[in-house]
Amino acid sequence: MSNETVLSPLQLAERQRRAAECAVCYVESGMVVGLGSGATAAFAVRRIGHLLRAGRLQGVLGIPTSQAVEALAREQGIPLTTLDEHPEVDVTIDGADEVDTALRLIKGAGGALLREKIVARASRCEIIVVDESKLVPRVGTRVPLPVEVVPFGWTLTARALAELGAEVARRMEGGEPFLTDEGHFILDCRFGPIEDPAVLAAAIKAVPGVVEHGLFIGLADLVIVAGQEGLRLLRAASMGSRGERGQPCAVPSNR
Repeated sequence: MSNETVLSPLQLAERQRRAAECAVCYVESGMVVGLGSGATAAFAVRRIGHLLRAGRLQGVLGIPTSQAVEALAREQGIPLTTLDEHPEVDVTIDGADEVDTALRLIKGAGGALLREKIVARASRCEIIVVDESKLVPRVGTRVPLPVEVVPFGWTLTARALAELGAEVARRMEGGEPFLTDEGHFILDCRFGPIEDPAVLAAAIKAVPGVVEHGLFIGLADLVIVAGQEGLRLLRAASMGSRGERGQPCAVPSNR
């Protein structure tokens, strides 16, 4: 875990860029690639676009995880497809808000957690790119857990989440409730360090009105961490944990 002081925006962006561009080394011509949302994943989208324009990648199809990254991918000239057309994704590159020692994640600060989780589940290899400030001993240490809920009866849903031990706040944007790409609310639930993420995940999913939560458990195959000393690669303890989706994260190409 890092004890560094807060990075400047330029230092943070440089670390995000290094981690994202390292992840793009796992992308090969002809792959279907999940395009994650957020600032760090955006560097990967731009790098893929650059390599396509330069002819160093060919035949790549992207599946965006949000409307914002879809717009960025089109701007970068990345051909897009859907999970209906390509239900198996070769590799997805995405960011995270927290990563614990078991590679469990909290995601959803940007509000794209539902699509991100759908694409992650469809991916043979899920690569997470972060700077080392995102590493924590337990998820929930620094950031609230986003929970996507339907607007109907949301106050009852919030009350049920509070009964699970959370301090709950509806996410706002410009004085109005934040809406996801699917038209849902986000409830930011501050549980503090989560002792058993799997138990909490099951309890949250059992609450009527909950669409999805930002706990990503058993989905990250590889986490690329950018820090003061360079890049570190953290791998899932069981490389066979994705079983039917094939061996994740083969040796990257040199690019």
